[in-house]
Amino acid sequence: MRYAVLGTGEVGRTLAGRLVELGYDVTLGSRTKDNPVAVEWATAAGGRAHAGSFADAAAVADVVVNAVGGRVALDALRAAGAEHLDGKVVVDVCNPVAFDDGQLRLDPVESDSVAEQIQRAFPRARVVKTLNTVNCQVMVAPGRVPGEHHLFVSGDDAGAKRQVTELLGEFGWPAERVLDLGGVRSARAVEMLLPLWFTLFQKFGHADFNFEVRREH
Repeated sequence: MRYAVLGTGEVGRTLAGRLVELGYDVTLGSRTKDNPVAVEWATAAGGRAHAGSFADAAAVADVVVNAVGGRVALDALRAAGAEHLDGKVVVDVCNPVAFDDGQLRLDPVESDSVAEQIQRAFPRARVVKTLNTVNCQVMVAPGRVPGEHHLFVSGDDAGAKRQVTELLGEFGWPAERVLDLGGVRSARAVEMLLPLWFTLFQKFGHADFNFEVRREH
């Protein structure tokens, strides 16, 4: 299995690094083929790690992970090329976040989501929203937070969600702690969690926390 991780920020590098540790071939994609951050990451990560443009990364991948900022996600995926996304699982971990006058803003919010925008723009991709409700370190090491806290998956393709849930299991998330919220439209709900997540981050002063859903069985 070969992965493309689009985005050279902390989220992208963390996910790409963990995938390499798990034994996968990973290309860290950026806008340019010779992005120095991506090249440095690939050099440090070893033989299964590669750097390239968004299109280079997506072309050779079986699964594409969208780890760029939510407000530039469509541009990055267009640069990757629709032909390189057709039929592939696209794991969307981003959030539509910006800071205007120091205040966190979401766009879109309530009536749309980044995941839905991606699915509409690339109808033959198999989009799954997940991991956007935790810090990137918790994404790949859930044991940083005690307890039976949860992740969520949203997407229209049941097979793609099963595949992503298996990958989350490799990251350390038991399947029973991954809650399937339904179709891609349900991504609106998890994207709207970000203001609460950020408020908690400010309160706690660190990002080692997560949400736990309790229910009567």
